[in-house]
Amino acid sequence: MHAPLWVALPVIILVALATRADVQSRKIPNALTGPAFLLGILVHLGLGGVGGGGNALLGAAVASAILLPGWLLGFMGAGDVKLMGAVGAWLGHPDGLVAAVAALIAGGLIAILVAARRGLLKQALRNSLALGLALLARRGRGPTPQPATTGVRFPFAPAVLAGAIFALLRTG
Repeated sequence: MHAPLWVALPVIILVALATRADVQSRKIPNALTGPAFLLGILVHLGLGGVGGGGNALLGAAVASAILLPGWLLGFMGAGDVKLMGAVGAWLGHPDGLVAAVAALIAGGLIAILVAARRGLLKQALRNSLALGLALLARRGRGPTPQPATTGVRFPFAPAVLAGAIFALLRTG
């Protein structure tokens, strides 16, 4: 395992509880993510001093920032971003970044499976291509194009769980 047990255990418990809540209610409670974020920072600060606390804050900031555009564009909820920030606080940097990127990849795979199962894969791919082309053509000028969606939504916490496990188990 890449991370020590004192990091891995809280991360797995956090994302398992968040996944359960997200699947059941489609909400990730602030009462879960807020304390987990603070505890991650404080534990790293206590064990690693200012450098440890700074690394935890950087991990949280980077992990949250990776998911923030998804919330701003309406693809995911704020709870997903806060959960990723709490995971990043525990994992620190660069492992929080690794977990966030792996969560996005897992979320993309889940989205493909959900769209295919509901017979909407062709429409979802077409919408994604159109959004990508619109963003490329705009290159930072003008308003962000409003994405066309299939209306299919799914809990993202399982993708965060997969990303966290990947970050914990990676070897480098």
